[in-house]
Amino acid sequence: MLSDGELVRAARGGDVGALGLLLTRHEAGMRAVALSILGYGPDAEDAVQDASLAALRRIGDLRDPESVGPWLRMIVRNACRARLRTTRTVVPVADPMPPADPLSPDRILDSLASRDWIWHAVNELTPSLRQTVLLRYFTDVNSYEQIAAILEVPVGTIRSRLNQARGRLAEALRATADHAHVDAGAVNAASAREAVETLEVAEQGDFPALVADRWLPETEFIAGNGLIRGGRDLLTFGMDKDLTEGVHQRFVQAVEGRDVTIWTMDLISPPDDPEHCPPGVVWVMTRREGRFARIRLFHPV
Repeated sequence: MLSDGELVRAARGGDVGALGLLLTRHEAGMRAVALSILGYGPDAEDAVQDASLAALRRIGDLRDPESVGPWLRMIVRNACRARLRTTRTVVPVADPMPPADPLSPDRILDSLASRDWIWHAVNELTPSLRQTVLLRYFTDVNSYEQIAAILEVPVGTIRSRLNQARGRLAEALRATADHAHVDAGAVNAASAREAVETLEVAEQGDFPALVADRWLPETEFIAGNGLIRGGRDLLTFGMDKDLTEGVHQRFVQAVEGRDVTIWTMDLISPPDDPEHCPPGVVWVMTRREGRFARIRLFHPV
């Protein structure tokens, strides 16, 4: 059996399976700390889950690999105290931040194995949870209100989905074994190329043909804060109208999940009317049978 120190060193090298073994080995101690501070209930379990995901991005901070047990319990203790502070301080804010933001891109470990594990785990979520997680943590459309508007559900549903997602990701991390994950970088790069190609084709006047090829006949198109609804014809009409009025799009970012594609674009207004359109637009699309089945255009605030 590998020692704690050996597992820590492997985890630092990008072996997410080693970190999963560490969490499984010390799970009882972590849960005991949470129960001693928060008592029995969902808050204690949530604190353990938050700590598990925090360990993924902070394993490199551990100075003594052999002291990983106390280190993990300290993370749980901090997570519990953060929950107590949140509970005791009632502040009327529109969008309270989750306890750890464990999937924020600037907090994910740089190693390829950890990055690809994140994407693999996200793709194991249900479609509704996956859409919510991708929007919240991997795009600039990350407020609860904006995500709720895009997905057309109440804000409370978004909070609930994110709580569920964090729990399932933490469970997946503890259960992770040594196996290969899809190369998330390659997947997102391919999606970026598709986005750029889509804009180039539109500029050349061939957007209707591309839509007919890549979007299903029954595609649902939604824009204008949900007030504009139609199908493929409305999608092509909207693109043609923008280009005719001198509005162009510039690719910014692509995020690709198992059946969810999110493209972020800058909107460039015509020179003689610089306030013609919002500064950007996000394409939130779902795929079915390899083709797009739904597209929601959203202008972030």
